[in-house]
Amino acid sequence: MELREIEIFLALAEELHFGRTADRLHVTPARVSQAIKKQERAIGAELFKRTSRHVQLTPIGAQLRDGLATGYQQIQEALAAAATAGQGITGELRVGYSAAWCGNLVVAAADTFRARHPHCVVHIQDSQLNDPVGPLRDGSSDLQLIELPIDEPDIVNGPVLFTEPRALAVPAGHPFAERETVSVEDLAEAPMVAITGQPQYFLDIHYPSRTPKGRLIPRGPSTSAWQEVLALVGAGKGVSPTSARAAHYYSRPDIVYVPFRDAQPVEYGLLWPVTGNTPKVRAFVETLLETATA
Repeated sequence: MELREIEIFLALAEELHFGRTADRLHVTPARVSQAIKKQERAIGAELFKRTSRHVQLTPIGAQLRDGLATGYQQIQEALAAAATAGQGITGELRVGYSAAWCGNLVVAAADTFRARHPHCVVHIQDSQLNDPVGPLRDGSSDLQLIELPIDEPDIVNGPVLFTEPRALAVPAGHPFAERETVSVEDLAEAPMVAITGQPQYFLDIHYPSRTPKGRLIPRGPSTSAWQEVLALVGAGKGVSPTSARAAHYYSRPDIVYVPFRDAQPVEYGLLWPVTGNTPKVRAFVETLLETATA
C-alpha cells in the first residue's frame, strides 16, 4: 500500500464521507473510491460498508485504521523533521523585543513557529532601548523587534510590522495632564526625560531637541532604562514621549498619558545582522508577519 493510499484510507476512516475526504485531500471522489477498492482487493476483505446515506468502517477496516494510524503519524513527523533539518531550521533562535506589546507579538509568533519547527528552540528576551543593536552585534540576539529608525551598515532593516500613535507621559499634577491632547510644539514648555545611548538620528525622531517651529525643547534628566524614565516622570522631573499603548502596559497613579494630535506614529520593525540572514531567521520573520496581520 503506497503512502498516498494510506492517507486516503485514514482520511476516509475519519470523515466517513467520500465527498468530504476528496475535498480534504484535493482529489476527486472517484479517486478516493478507486483507492479504497484497490486496498480491499489487496486485503481480500471490505474495509467500509457503504450505503446511499452512510459509510461505516468494517471490523477489519477498524483494525487496519488502528494499525496504520500510529505508523503514519511517525512517518509524517519524520518527514517534517527531515524537511526542517534540510532547511537549517534547527538549533536555537534568540529573538529580542523592546516594548511589552512587541513582546506579546513575539510570544504569539514563537508558539506558531515551535509547532512548525519543533527542532528549533526559540529564546525570547527583552532588549534595552539604550543599546538597540548591541545584542545583534555581540551575537546574543539573532533578531529584534524594536522602534525604528535604525540605520547601521551591518544591520538589515526588515519589514515594519506595525505602527503606534504617540502619547506624552506627564506627571499626574502637571497642567498637560488636564488636556485631552497635546501638540509637538508643547514640548518646548516642559523638560524632556530621555533615554541615552541611541544614535543621534534615533534621538532626533523620538527625543527631538527642537519643535517643528524651531523652539528649543528643554532637557530634563536622562537615563538608560524605560522604568527609570517612568520613575523620573512620576517624580515630576519632566515629560517623555512614548507610544500611546504605554498607558495600558505601564499604568501608574503618578503618570498620565496624553495623546499627541500631530506627532508621527512610532514604527516597529525587525532587525538582524547582515551576516545573519539564515533560514531560521527568514522563517521566523515570515511567522511574525503572519501573526501581525492575523
